Amino acid sequence: MNLGVLDYGAGNLRSVLNAFTAIGREAKLVTGPEGFEGLDVLVFPGQGAFGDSVRILKQNQLWEPLKEWLAADRPYLGFCLGYQLLFEASEESPGVEGLGVAPGIVRKFKAEHGLKIPHMGWNQVHWEERGAKWWKGLPNPSYLYYVHSYYPDVTDESLALCRTTYGSEFIAGICKENLMAVQFHPEKSQDTGLTLLRNAVAAFE
Repeated sequence: MNLGVLDYGAGNLRSVLNAFTAIGREAKLVTGPEGFEGLDVLVFPGQGAFGDSVRILKQNQLWEPLKEWLAADRPYLGFCLGYQLLFEASEESPGVEGLGVAPGIVRKFKAEHGLKIPHMGWNQVHWEERGAKWWKGLPNPSYLYYVHSYYPDVTDESLALCRTTYGSEFIAGICKENLMAVQFHPEKSQDTGLTLLRNAVAAFE
């Protein structure tokens, strides 16, 4: 299986590559449109601003191949920014269109009742039964690692894979047959994150 990790010039790509190596899978960086050729699974990890990331993806001629990949319902894993960009827009970057694969807007956490922003550290993730193939072998709830100030306000509840509470509850991941995208960082979530990656790769085989 050929795994490609989207490289848009930001994020912690080395730790993502290392996480796949840890589960016995090698992944290569996709730095240009030609990198999509021969891929079986596209992985979009990331850290950074919504608008800047869209600009860089377009600048590096990665935006259109990414849209085509998703439109064809080909296997996709998204982490953090790779989750947020699936939505229509973000309060972080008004006027910038997201990929629009899932309905909803990415919103900023409200700094109220002593809530610290960004949401950083380990938090409970409550899994939905409909996504059981993705979290097979994990406890429910599980603890996974977050670093983010924005979260998708998901319009279509039927897409929900998992939920987390930080101030209020939000959908922390979505899934379809060939797509799994989450707000937390599997590559920073130790054995739990590695189990999730194993499950994801197995789901696409």
